[in-house]
Amino acid sequence: MAQRLGTLSELRAALDDGRTSASDVVAQALGRARELAPAFAATRGLRADRAAEEALQADQRRTARALRSVLDGIPLLLKDNLNHRGEPTTCASRILDGYVSPYDATAVERVKAAGGVVIGRTNMDEFAMGSSTENACDQPTRNPWDPTRVPGGSSGGSAAAVAAGIVPVALGSDTGGSVRQPASFCGVVGIKPTYGRVSRYGLVAFASSLDQVGVFSRTAADAAALLQVISGHDPLDSTSLDEPVPDYAAALDGDVAGLTIGLPREYFVEQGVDPDVLERVRDAVKELERAGAKTCEVSLPHTPYAVATYYLIAMAEASSNLARYDGVRYGHRATGAHDLQSMYSRTRSEGFGAEVKRRILLGTYVLSAGYYDAYYRKAQQARTLLRGDFEAAYRSCDLILTPTAPEVAFALGERSADPLQMYLSDIFTVSANLAGIPGISVPCGFARDLPVGLQLLGPALGESLLLRVADAYQRRTDWHTKTPPEAS
Repeated sequence: MAQRLGTLSELRAALDDGRTSASDVVAQALGRARELAPAFAATRGLRADRAAEEALQADQRRTARALRSVLDGIPLLLKDNLNHRGEPTTCASRILDGYVSPYDATAVERVKAAGGVVIGRTNMDEFAMGSSTENACDQPTRNPWDPTRVPGGSSGGSAAAVAAGIVPVALGSDTGGSVRQPASFCGVVGIKPTYGRVSRYGLVAFASSLDQVGVFSRTAADAAALLQVISGHDPLDSTSLDEPVPDYAAALDGDVAGLTIGLPREYFVEQGVDPDVLERVRDAVKELERAGAKTCEVSLPHTPYAVATYYLIAMAEASSNLARYDGVRYGHRATGAHDLQSMYSRTRSEGFGAEVKRRILLGTYVLSAGYYDAYYRKAQQARTLLRGDFEAAYRSCDLILTPTAPEVAFALGERSADPLQMYLSDIFTVSANLAGIPGISVPCGFARDLPVGLQLLGPALGESLLLRVADAYQRRTDWHTKTPPEAS
């Protein structure tokens, strides 16, 4: 089997020392992706020939001392909802069969401009709707730590690929925890930046007021490097923030002394949370306290309404965004329809999976006449209250610490027939999307031999602070160096 790849920092050092070449590294990544595909189904498609050409060009730039960035020559994967010019973009859905993107998402364009080598696409829940990567149109992704369990979702393919050592970094998207929860389940780092920090242009829309492109890696330092590349204002995205991007790497000084970390009482509860997960997170709190950080209890009182608020808003926006998939312009079109209405109906019935249909129907219902005020408007009002909770909390602390998920990775099929139980997997992550604030998940130990994630939440544009604390924690622990035995 092809050897697992090291971290971005390790690969960069090997490239700089001449111990390897970009061509060799990319070939290794492609070989490992192919070999692990049957076991884990982390990838949906590879672009071997083009990736090899781009790696050779990176080697030539290195010889000419014309490197573009620290990402130059480094292989990575994209979640299959990020448009990549000349490549399929399926969102793991049959409705996009045959679609080839005519343009690059801004995040992808910036990765390519920095010299990053995209080797392919990762599996996901269809249209990013799910928390387990079981809703893909063909096959689910499996967790490298235990193939009988889920990797989380909806960016489970990206998380599993990084955990399995296929690539050092990958891109995903986070609408309600879809980067942070799979990062927790797979024992890797996952960061969702502030809404508007990274352009959404070219990210296939699920819920436009919640979606954000995010990063997977093994270390906070690697996450900082990739986030640096993709962040910044984009005139093609009207929600993009026109704010300067700080030097994230410069913030990683290993020092947390004097910081105050808020521990929300609503997240540290016994009911509904795995006690082993809570113990690992409390151990992490003690480690940060030993490093000089202070802690205090804070309250986010509207947390009990977060999941309901999130799903009302997300489903409403999904029903609107997915109306464009009608079989007329691109993707799948049903055959044998006798009129336009029949073609629409049959195309969408054949093309969308069960979970996507469920969310479209519920979203359409809450937006319908007579129900808009009772559901959608009220959810937006609750969202304002949730955002206010965070603003109040940050007046007494610098950042907030919680478990990323209430449990470790659950078994494949365990929640497929119970959508409500699946939705509750997001209970600790959805609030950050509703408030538009950044969040990061960092490995903090194991419960029953499965990874546990520690979540750090910061104020808007607080990515530097989150990365600094995550990096300081990783300097004092070795959880992020553990590798899955199933993918060794």
